[in-house]
Amino acid sequence: MKKSASKTAKTVARKPLKAASKKLIDTGKKFYTHAYKPREMILDRGKGSMVWDLDGNDYVDLGAGIAVSALGHHNKDTLKALTDQAKKIWHTSNIFYTEPPVKLAEELVKSSKFAKRVFITNSGAEANEAAIKLARKYAADKGRPPEGRNIITFTGSFHGRTLATVTATAQPKYHHGFEPLPPGFLYCQFNDFDAIAKMVDKNTCAVMIEVVQGEGGITPVKPGFLKHLQELCHKHDALLMLDQVQCGMMRTGKLFSHFNEPGVKPDVVTIAKALGGGMPIGAMLVGERAENTFQFGSHGSTFGGNPLACAVARVVLKKIQSPPVVKNVRDRGKQLVDALKKIQKEHGLFVDVRGRGLMIGAELAPQWRDKAGDISELCRKNGVLVLQAGPNVMRFLPPLSITEKEMKEGIARLNKALAVFLQPSA
Repeated sequence: MKKSASKTAKTVARKPLKAASKKLIDTGKKFYTHAYKPREMILDRGKGSMVWDLDGNDYVDLGAGIAVSALGHHNKDTLKALTDQAKKIWHTSNIFYTEPPVKLAEELVKSSKFAKRVFITNSGAEANEAAIKLARKYAADKGRPPEGRNIITFTGSFHGRTLATVTATAQPKYHHGFEPLPPGFLYCQFNDFDAIAKMVDKNTCAVMIEVVQGEGGITPVKPGFLKHLQELCHKHDALLMLDQVQCGMMRTGKLFSHFNEPGVKPDVVTIAKALGGGMPIGAMLVGERAENTFQFGSHGSTFGGNPLACAVARVVLKKIQSPPVVKNVRDRGKQLVDALKKIQKEHGLFVDVRGRGLMIGAELAPQWRDKAGDISELCRKNGVLVLQAGPNVMRFLPPLSITEKEMKEGIARLNKALAVFLQPSA
């Protein structure tokens, strides 16, 4: 990979929260709903895989805005695409054609090797919502009654925060307080070949699965599981729908994560996050079996296919498929995994380091269960931003363009934070 234009900063003493930052944080606490609990910092700018807060502290970004900033921060090519389009037209709605979404749809279809049509959304949840509606409509068009339109998802999954996608999310903690939930969703044990074979039947309209579970702990599907699902879906005329909102767009070393299992041809794939490189955009890609299911009036989105977002997404889609980025995902993924396994061997902090490409999870040993949040906060205080996947898994989703030097510095800061955590007095 070409080295970042910015020099990776060395670890220095953290500057304290200044009055201006404190005032902004207090204002946010006053006027935001309590749905989020942001870190006590104000991020101000970024370059490459580095970000700076308003107080001048630098951080190595190993989270990329939850797998969004695929090309890092302030990428010159995406910035040019955005500004060029901003000088032309920002919004028209889907009553009219504009060039960026038309071209993006064409490029997604050609890159996917399975899709025939695309529905562009603003987010991953909206892409999954569209997929759910598509599956139900597909079954309805086949003459199936409402009770014959069940969708099966898997334990540990995460599909979004809308009422339908949160119901599809087979984790009860996300359901609490939002009942009554929409009917027609069934849950199966993830990666259980026998259990899913017993569940898919004439009343199943779709099986929805993450190829690598993100919020569920960075857990990939077992080899052969997608093919198994494909056979079951074809047998019962159900749609195989792959949620690749987090694990797609080269995150696992392949443009689409199911490319890691040859012979899989899904009916629907949903993507978002990295597709826009920071711009809000998602998409539902539809294969031949269901390409004509949505007809005029079936679904819609006022902002879906926004020219600004699509102009940027076209650049992201092209750049993440370039040989240098593909190689970098492989090389930097190995660099990170090797470092985490070294920590595992030396300190016994982790019981497992898993994932694909630059989608890596490190599961904490039993004596440190429920401490992923504490560790991520210690990391922040030591100049490196990491994520968690539940209370027991540290999650790493750095920009696909992160340089070897940036990764090395991030690992050094991670080690410093972990040294503090592992101190007897910590």
